[in-house]
Amino acid sequence: MYKLLLCWRYLRTRYIALASIVSVMLGVATMIVVNSVMSGFTTEMQDRIHGILSDLVLESRSINGFCDAEWHTEQIRQIAGDSIEGMTPTVVVPAMLNFRCGENWITRQVQLIGIDGKTQSQVSDFSRYLQHPENRRAMSFDLREGGYDTLDHQAGPEAVERRQMSVAGWQHRRNAAELQRMRESFFEQKNANAPLANDTTVLADDAPTSADAEPLDPFAAAGTQASAFDPSRDQHAGLVLGIALGSFRTSDGEDRFLVLPGDDVKLTFPTAGTPPKAVSDTFTIVDFYESKMSEYDSSFVFVPIEKLQQLRGMIDPTTRVGMVNSIQIKLKPGVDGDMIRDKLAARFTPELYLVQTWRDKQGALLAAVQMETAILNILLFLIIAVSGFGILAIFFMIVVEKTRDIGVLKSLGASGSGIMGIFLGYGLALGVVGSGVGMVLGLLFVKYINPIAELIGWVRGEKIFDPSIYYFYKIPTIVDPWTVTWIVFGALVIAVMASVLPALRAACLHPVEALRYE
Repeated sequence: MYKLLLCWRYLRTRYIALASIVSVMLGVATMIVVNSVMSGFTTEMQDRIHGILSDLVLESRSINGFCDAEWHTEQIRQIAGDSIEGMTPTVVVPAMLNFRCGENWITRQVQLIGIDGKTQSQVSDFSRYLQHPENRRAMSFDLREGGYDTLDHQAGPEAVERRQMSVAGWQHRRNAAELQRMRESFFEQKNANAPLANDTTVLADDAPTSADAEPLDPFAAAGTQASAFDPSRDQHAGLVLGIALGSFRTSDGEDRFLVLPGDDVKLTFPTAGTPPKAVSDTFTIVDFYESKMSEYDSSFVFVPIEKLQQLRGMIDPTTRVGMVNSIQIKLKPGVDGDMIRDKLAARFTPELYLVQTWRDKQGALLAAVQMETAILNILLFLIIAVSGFGILAIFFMIVVEKTRDIGVLKSLGASGSGIMGIFLGYGLALGVVGSGVGMVLGLLFVKYINPIAELIGWVRGEKIFDPSIYYFYKIPTIVDPWTVTWIVFGALVIAVMASVLPALRAACLHPVEALRYE
């Protein structure tokens, strides 16, 4: 009983121990906050990557792809039919995107992906990242009349309004077509009223006859098919554009759009021949793709797979069988993707095919994040280790200061283990108080981290968490109970271990030696 009383007395009266408590508290709180934020970012990133990519991908090593996707899907079903939930073919090819913004043409390098709109959403979260509610329910490459999201449906009520999206769709396309007709009419009238050069007048005898006159319409000689296309009521093949390709985000989180659903863009990409040739075509934007991963939102462009196969010459003219680059595979919940990957890799020739899971495709990124988290934990744990050295120094000082008290206790019959228990209990008490307060402080900080970030940003005059960089409207956090447990337990172990040597020294003191000079 005397050991507990002495521990409590030392804890209340020795204010120098407060420094050790504060060190442990700050170390525990910092580790909880950092691990929660890192876990939030990592989980958010993995969920989005997995939502973008299917569980498994069978892809060709050649950009020309392989023919007869149905035969390949049948072979896959024979190997892992019970484990497969869905499959869809895709064509992936590098391309150049061009679109007009005002009087300027903007060129972007993109990754052009031909997909089947009906089956793509069965193997990934493709439809979840679209901006029209109807497309999220049933994907279509037809331009919608309107109804596009003016608020980010993934962000919640704190999202900044996207005012330009209120007119997206056929309304924007009709407005753009009417504006273009007005511009053309203005320039035609201006050219018609312009005087001839040198104020000369063409004589009637020298005027060309109707038989000799050249047609003003460059498409007139080729028939009326080109003039039959009316952009106010017709569209080109549909295209889903990565939102970062056609917009940018300001420092206050507002999205500004360079193009909208209803605008036309041009794509240039190589054909499937040898050697490949460049081919171009015009597409109409029907929706935006926003996965919150800037790497994908700034490079992905989706078009109908049949249209891309036709333009690249990937359809056999006799059998009408198309070629594809890859087959996306969705596995049933609980299925081991690595096992299915190994089975498919053994069936398909490795020189021609590559089979990967979504983790394999993003292995370097996931490994880098995991390594960063491990290094941060090691560095932050050193903070608690430093507090352990502080406890060691303070306890040695207390042992020297309390030498007479230790001698009195031993002369009254206290054992060496009892004296040792006093200081070990004192170290445990410091660890419990410091880690307990640090745990509460860390969890409260995690809970209110976004208001705290806004407050710090207001004080500093700049945003701490810039949504233009992360494309998130708030800091994601996830508290793992197991992680919090080992952080608190580690702090307790360090506090107790730091008190072992001083406790041993106190326990080894002889009562006569301790009281000799008293």
